[in-house]
Amino acid sequence: MGHAEWARDLARRLLETPLSRRWAHTQGVAARAASLAPILGDEVDTLTAAAYLHDVGYSPELVDTGFHPLDGARYLRDVAGVDQRLCCLVAHHSCAVNEATERALADVLRVEFTPEREGLTDALTYCDMTTGPDGGHLDVTERLAEIHSRYGPEHLVSRSIGVSTPCILTSVSAVKKALRQIGNAAIQGGETV
Repeated sequence: MGHAEWARDLARRLLETPLSRRWAHTQGVAARAASLAPILGDEVDTLTAAAYLHDVGYSPELVDTGFHPLDGARYLRDVAGVDQRLCCLVAHHSCAVNEATERALADVLRVEFTPEREGLTDALTYCDMTTGPDGGHLDVTERLAEIHSRYGPEHLVSRSIGVSTPCILTSVSAVKKALRQIGNAAIQGGETV
């Protein structure tokens, strides 16, 4: 069983019953991750696993600090024995350091989990920030508006998403550019995409 299949089973166990909508979102994020194989090659399994695991920190079983990237990454490291790379992707997904700052956890996050390679971090951010809460595709601007609407303007998640917006838009743009380049290369090579 590959990383992605194992991660899917773990995420399902932690999210499907207590947080069915979060599980739907997670499945959508993982499907988007799998679709990035043309630009990620062999790393697509790692990204898909991270996509399945990115929100496990919301599971009622795992809540400790209330900051889901840190709670999830700690569980994956300390209980599930997941490799450090996946833990770091989960800990830093979708510009999480900005919410960590709002929660006075930024130093803890950085000490415990080093940010992963930019390309994979961008890809996970792209997948998360172009997938709605029910698992369907959303444009990044729609997704950001949905988050603000769900939490309200004064909530720390809305504030941190506001601060994270340039980082999120840069990540999404980088992935879209890479996808366009692959598409253009395939067309120039005589293939159809």
